[in-house]
Amino acid sequence: MAAVVHYALAPGAVELREVPRPAEIAEDEVLLESRAVGVCGSEVHQYHNTQSWPVNVPVILGHEFCGVVARVGRAVRGFREGDRVVSETAARICGECAYCRTGEYNLCPKRLGFGYGLDGAMAGLVKVPARCLHHLPEAVSFEKAALAEPCSVAYNATCFKTHIRAGDAVLVYGPGPIGLLCLSLAKLSGAGWLGVVGLTQDAKRLAIATALGADAAIDAQRQIALEVVRALGDGLGVDVVIDASGASRALQSALGVVRPGGQITKVGWGPQPLDFSLDPLVAKAVRLQGSFSHNFPIWEKVIALLASGKLDPMPLVGRVEPLENWRTCFDEMASGEIVKGVLTP
Repeated sequence: MAAVVHYALAPGAVELREVPRPAEIAEDEVLLESRAVGVCGSEVHQYHNTQSWPVNVPVILGHEFCGVVARVGRAVRGFREGDRVVSETAARICGECAYCRTGEYNLCPKRLGFGYGLDGAMAGLVKVPARCLHHLPEAVSFEKAALAEPCSVAYNATCFKTHIRAGDAVLVYGPGPIGLLCLSLAKLSGAGWLGVVGLTQDAKRLAIATALGADAAIDAQRQIALEVVRALGDGLGVDVVIDASGASRALQSALGVVRPGGQITKVGWGPQPLDFSLDPLVAKAVRLQGSFSHNFPIWEKVIALLASGKLDPMPLVGRVEPLENWRTCFDEMASGEIVKGVLTP
């Protein structure tokens, strides 16, 4: 079968290859026919070898996916052949540590995800532990379900780790897929003012942010975020900052725009070292926290929001392409031409 394979730790070391179909599944696994796979910015980084996480090459890419159950292991309960499902990303966990035992398996020290640790879904078939699966309502298309995973990342950061009160001013750094979904969820959470910060090259993404409800779409190369924020209310800053950019300078700017006693949630990855003082964090008594991945209850909330139509990630999708056109999606996401691509194996 055809698959998009990351085959070496070098720039451009991703290609469409013929790989064997999975022959066996474990008793607690299902064999899934992959119907739609979202292209993640992390995979674009892997394509350019700019990732800041270990990758077990060669590996089939694809961790944002949904499909139809083709075969079930003998110990699987609750799923059967033909079921429409969407999958979480924690392909392997230990099941024994304190985090696994308390439902926070996204923090399991032995966690491995699809697409970097184990083979993912940019192929016709993928093996998936049944514990990763959620039933997909008929109201949710496969293309929309392919974005359930980034929606869950954004939900964890915005609705679980962060406390947004009705009327709060919220500023998001980074108008990529996660940042734009955080914006949408902050709006659903009752934010009174919404802003997004990007770069000149993010013009199309900033326009989407405005369409999604942003009150200010700030080009950091032409405007100073702090000046925009000082014009709000009492001028002391925004209540909440969500850093979905990962750049160190974004965190530095966030410390300037957040009000005393405010919150900063960092969900974006970036390997750059900090080269500035964290004294403003102390002086303002700001709460700074990280947010990573998601777990079962978050997925259930997101699927319900997608089914109701209250959360619609489709404005982010610039391309839906067959698997053989994977490179077009990767390149256009890297250039900023589109926010999100979806592949249909």
